[in-house]
Formats: sequence, structure tokens, C-alpha cells
Amino acid sequence: MTPDRTAKIKKVLNHRQGDLVVVMENVHDPHNISAVMRTCDAVGVQDLFVLTTIIPTHKRFGKKSSASAAGWLNIHQYDNTAACMEAVRKRCDKIYATHLGIASQSLYDLDLTQKVALVFGNEHAGVTDECLKYCDGNFIIPQMGMVQSLNISVACAITLYEAFRQRSLSGFYDGTSRLPESEWKGLAKQWGMYEE
Repeated sequence: MTPDRTAKIKKVLNHRQGDLVVVMENVHDPHNISAVMRTCDAVGVQDLFVLTTIIPTHKRFGKKSSASAAGWLNIHQYDNTAACMEAVRKRCDKIYATHLGIASQSLYDLDLTQKVALVFGNEHAGVTDECLKYCDGNFIIPQMGMVQSLNISVACAITLYEAFRQRSLSGFYDGTSRLPESEWKGLAKQWGMYEE
């Protein structure tokens, strides 16, 4: 491996946010998931949970929109809500779902510097009631148009870049690894960089 490649991998790993997690629940179109993967990689999210309880488990994801992003992420697939959310809760103190309800707050009022998971639901039905039971709150992305809805991958991108903004201001991308050492080394090995 070239020194440039090694430096790139180290830089990426040192910007990974082990305590910022995305959950996609029953998202039908694999291309939407792949687009989310690309955004996850861009902002340093390492873990993506794909939960399918009312649709079949995805066999593969669209390659065009992901631009191979799937190879740089830990993708956890579940077909059981309780098991998925238990795994998410082990990583995160707060779980927020995109959901239009009376108690929903603006995305821009959330503290995304916490250990937090963000849940995005099905393109048509949104997040299920079962999944909402495991969430600590709901949020919306403020919109001024007649149609109060965004494509799922767009909604996720807006949300993750707000997390990126908040975390950048808090120094979370200063180059100091936020991953446990064992996970950092495991990913470095998986990505082809071998420590001396």
C-alpha cells in the first residue's frame, strides 16, 4: 500500500463517528439506501442498520448511487425490531425518528453531539408504530412548501449534515479518533492497511 493510501485511510478512520448511527426501517428502494450509504461515508458514520419487518430483506444494494460506499461501512441487517433497537441502544444514548407528530421537534433543536441514532422510515408509510416505541423523540425537517415531504435519502442527507455541522463546531473532526482502538485497528486491517 502506498504512503498516500495509508494516510487517506488513517484520516478517514480518525474522522469516523462511532456514536452517530443511522437506522433505515423498511425502506423499499435499495437505491435510496445506497444513496444514504454515500452520505454516511461522507460525514463519517460507520454503522448503518437496515431493518426490514414488512418488506423482504435486501439481497444487495444499488451500486450506481453508492459508488462502492457499502464497502466502507458496517451494514447491520435485521428483520426484528426489538433485536435491532437493542443493538442500536448499546451504541447510543438517544434514538430519534423522523416522524410528523404532535411532539415532534425541529431537526435544528436536536443536540446531535450526543451518542445518537437517527431513524428513517418507509418511503410511503414512514416509521412504524412499533419502532417509534423505542425512540426517545421525533423530529421534522422544517419545510415551507405545499408538499410536506422529502425523498428519504435527501432527508437523511440534510439531517446528517446538520450533525456534521454541530460535531464540527464541537471539535469532533479534529483528527483524534472517536472509535475504540480495537475497532479502529480492525477496520484498518479490513481496508487493507496493516499496522507495523
